[in-house]
Formats: sequence, C-alpha cells, structure tokens
Amino acid sequence: MQRRRIFLGRKKRAVWIATALANLFPDAHIALKYRSHWELLVAVELSAQCTDKKVNEVTERLFLKYPAFEDYLQAKQNIFEKDIFETGFYRNKTKNILAAAKLLQEKFGGVMPKTMEEMLTIPGVARKTANVVLGNAYGIIDGIAVDTHVKRFAQKFDLTDSSDPKVIERDLMALLPKEEWFGLTYRLIEYGRKVCVARKHDCMEHLLTKIFPAAADIWPKTR
Repeated sequence: MQRRRIFLGRKKRAVWIATALANLFPDAHIALKYRSHWELLVAVELSAQCTDKKVNEVTERLFLKYPAFEDYLQAKQNIFEKDIFETGFYRNKTKNILAAAKLLQEKFGGVMPKTMEEMLTIPGVARKTANVVLGNAYGIIDGIAVDTHVKRFAQKFDLTDSSDPKVIERDLMALLPKEEWFGLTYRLIEYGRKVCVARKHDCMEHLLTKIFPAAADIWPKTR
C-alpha cells in the first residue's frame, strides 16, 4: 500500500513539473544544427560527451566538407578522425559514423529508418539517439531521450529509483502522458542551462524546487 502512494505522488509531481516546464520553455527544441536526417544522426552521435555548442562548431565545417550522404561512404577514417577531433572520443565516433553510413546504404537504401527496432541496428545508436532522431526527423515518438540533464533531474526530483537510462526512460514514460515525452528532454536541457545548472548551488528558489522542495537537499543524488 505504501509503494502505491509513492507511485501516485510521483505521477502527480511529474505532471506538475512537465506543465511548469512547458509554460517556462514553450519553444524548447533541439540545439543541434543539421540539414538532413543523416546530418541529424551525425550531429547526435557527435554530441556524446560533448556540448551542443562545440558540435555545431565542428559540424559547420564538417557538413561543408561532406555535403552529401554519399561523401561519408568514401570518407577515410584517419582523415575523418581529424575532422571531428574536437568533439572527443573521435576514434570511436568515426568508427560508428562511417559504419552507420555503410549500413544505412546497404540495409535501408540510404534512407533513415522510421522504427526504434531498425534504428537500434545502426552503429552508435542506442535508445537516446534513436528517440532524438525519430522525433526530430519524423515526429515519431517512441520514448523519452534520457540525456545527462534528464537523468539528473529525474533523480533530483525523485521520479526514479535508478541511474540506468533505460530504466529512467521507462519510469518517466509511466509517469507522463505521451504528448509530454518529446518536449521533456529539451525543456529540461533549457532548465539545466538557464536555471538549475549542473554544479552545487542553492536552488531553493527555483521554480521546480518550489513544486518539490526536497529536491534542494538532493545534490547529487546517486543510487
């Protein structure tokens, strides 16, 4: 019976938080810049452990050098590594992106797939990346993209008992209506950048903390 009350409390709190974020950041959207579904995938893969600002700086040059999807099929690994060096983890990112181009061409005729199952066959793509690409490319909402911001706030506001992104995603999906899933990530990113930054500070007066005051004492929350 006690666990049931906790779940209901979380659900109500999650809806209030989502509503507050929607009012605060109604136009929140992906910050990565791209011109095609393929470039969106490249940018998202480059964004792992890298800021969106830096990725946009790198892709501004990268997308000029490789303007067409077919250019990636001919790209040399050692040269591409230098092209994306500034984003970090450049060897693994190069391996995944160039392998993704080949698989996309061979398996999907160069067209970005439209299902989660198919997206997860692409090198370098896990659920977070797949959710971002499907949502922004096709408006297909299959889940919630759990990045570092979403993970931090889900724990901070006691919306999950896990540190595993897959579990956090399932927990949030159970707490929120589907129409909130897509925008949640981008609104939490804005909140994390402009209101509650990812370093120790006093956040008692923050909007979401007023909804759930206990969040002010959870820094960091690790489980």
